[in-house]
Amino acid sequence: MAKDLKPRRPRAETPKGFRDYFGAEVTARQTMLDRIAQVYHRHGFDALETSGVETVEALGRFLPDVDRPNAGVFAWQEEAVPGGGSGDWLALRYDLTAPLARVAAQYRNDLPSPYRRYAMGPVWRNEKPGPGRFRQFYQCDADTVGAASVAADAEIIAMLADALEAAGIERGDYLVRVNNRKVLNGVLEAARVAEAQAADVLRQVDKFDKFGEAGVRQLLTTGRTDDSGAVIAGVGLADDQVGPVLAFLTSKGADNAATLANLGAAVGGSSLGAEGIDELSQIAGMLAAMGYGPDRVVVDPSVVRGLGYYTGPVFEAELTFEILDEKGRKRQFGSVAGGGRYDDLVERFTGQKVPATGVSIGVDRLLAALREKGVAGAEAQGPVVVTVMDRDRMADYHAMAAELRAAGIRAEVYLGNPKNFGNQLKYADKRGAPVAIIQGADEAARGVLQVKDLVLGARIATQASVEEWKSQPAQVECPREALVETVTEILSR
Repeated sequence: MAKDLKPRRPRAETPKGFRDYFGAEVTARQTMLDRIAQVYHRHGFDALETSGVETVEALGRFLPDVDRPNAGVFAWQEEAVPGGGSGDWLALRYDLTAPLARVAAQYRNDLPSPYRRYAMGPVWRNEKPGPGRFRQFYQCDADTVGAASVAADAEIIAMLADALEAAGIERGDYLVRVNNRKVLNGVLEAARVAEAQAADVLRQVDKFDKFGEAGVRQLLTTGRTDDSGAVIAGVGLADDQVGPVLAFLTSKGADNAATLANLGAAVGGSSLGAEGIDELSQIAGMLAAMGYGPDRVVVDPSVVRGLGYYTGPVFEAELTFEILDEKGRKRQFGSVAGGGRYDDLVERFTGQKVPATGVSIGVDRLLAALREKGVAGAEAQGPVVVTVMDRDRMADYHAMAAELRAAGIRAEVYLGNPKNFGNQLKYADKRGAPVAIIQGADEAARGVLQVKDLVLGARIATQASVEEWKSQPAQVECPREALVETVTEILSR
């Protein structure tokens, strides 16, 4: 008789492209998001939490087809209802903007107009994972729906600057750069770029930071050969067509006024380009009036991110301080947020134009920047640990922890096997506990307890001399009623 096979145990590993977040990471992220949320709230924005699941039809961007029903998103089809045809296709949301468009359309008669909202939460993308690229990640968005005025764009830009500073990025370590899609469209008009070539031109324009003026000129005309010898085909523009495009990309002046004047020359007689320049001028004026000068916000034509998606002003927040890359070379940290005006998104649901503008902060990127600056994770201190010397006195130990928590101090009682006291201290160390509370039968009889400063104790063990250890002991005895006062004093050092 064949021997019964034991059921296979599941592998204890995260799915490919996903990761787990533990205490300190979660705390640091939540602390940062709370600070940003306070900024959004002060600007009059309301929190919105949408479902993690939307219909694929509502998401719109990655409509499933017969051969690839999961293209781009994690999607599945509900079971068909008898007599009701096939079930709906559902998917995990891939960003926080598509759900906002659905909400703005669904509740348009109930929401105020304009509607200001902010949202924070995980999103999912069914894409190939790579180093630092995960299939689940956090987004932090703020948007205004229903305001056509560029005053809404200026407000979002100002709020982005405030959010970065609230999170811990100092003034001088970031710059919000602003451009306008209409200006580039005006440049394409001035350059007589055919509609069929526009997308290819935009892709090459986006490589200006990488290849510079000469490299983009080659990409826009006959093509170029990269360092590996591979030939990259050009768009095929004539030399006189390339002129306005390069004039646009190199129009950054000494100040906003000079940049706007240079852009005026680049767009030539295009009325659409002139409209975009006027909008940039209005935004710069409003931001200056609010106190956001060129040390924080500048007009910069090199911002061409997502221009196929946006319909007007676009902006990007760049961190300007230097870090070392994996090869030890100095480089700027780079972009951590971006956004702009997108007036076509809600129209998919209502058939009517609904103006909208917003910003999205890269949560993981900004957290990484805060760690580089040494201002993330400072609040990830472990709890005070109340050790257990006598199992019959668990109520007393829990009373101590409760007293500390009532005073606003994070505290817990050791719940493992208390037989080996050394293991309790090892546990406290693993938890990152700053203090351990000790009370055996002798201390209880005398109405006292021992308070052990674990941070000081660790430093003394590795650095202090015998004399320093005697003059500054890491463990003190105090009356039971002075528990909170003693622990508070140690934590404040």
